[in-house]
Amino acid sequence: MRDLCKTYGAGDTAVRALRHVDLDVASGEFIVLLGASGSGKSTLLNILGGLDRPTSGEVRFLDHRLTDASDDDLTRYRREHVGFVFQFYNLIPSLTVRENVALVTDIASDPMPVDQALALVALAPRRDHFPAQLSGGEQQRVAIARAIVKRPQLLLCDEPTGALDYVTGKLVLEVIARINSELGTTAIVITHNAAIAGMADRVVRLADGAIASIEVPPRRLTPAELSW
Repeated sequence: MRDLCKTYGAGDTAVRALRHVDLDVASGEFIVLLGASGSGKSTLLNILGGLDRPTSGEVRFLDHRLTDASDDDLTRYRREHVGFVFQFYNLIPSLTVRENVALVTDIASDPMPVDQALALVALAPRRDHFPAQLSGGEQQRVAIARAIVKRPQLLLCDEPTGALDYVTGKLVLEVIARINSELGTTAIVITHNAAIAGMADRVVRLADGAIASIEVPPRRLTPAELSW
């Protein structure tokens, strides 16, 4: 990202969501984005994921220049390279766990077997259950399996533990950390929970749409070592 800016609206009502953001993310890195509500975290994640476009500046992913990509190019980028995990699971209630994950394999060029994705999130025994038969943490793990089954290079997580209790949230973080370490997937996680920063390679703090600081934790913690 170079000199990345995003403004919503115009004139007196304009909102500057991002201001001159410069950031490089390395392959396989685990980054936590921290900041208060309205600091620009979700806007930044949406631009990185090809869901939104910046007002100015440049975003590149490998040889893809996202800034002026066509809608079709952005769709292809999301389909081939990016997995999304949001605070709310967005599962299809009439489909089983396995069917929810298998949906994504129809648009992926080189998906992993669905049962392998479910094993990575420790849900293979629940593959024939429906979302209503699962806990919140299990539904979030289904959402992660759906995001990774297409083998994305980039996993973007927006408050993935925001709707979960302490114990369940740590289980979900363990899954994300496992995907990052075992598959080498670059992970960027938005959270308002500063404790989660301990498991990152780097912590990027946003304030008022700009990067306030970038910190490297002295030692990367496991989710089991986190407390809040």
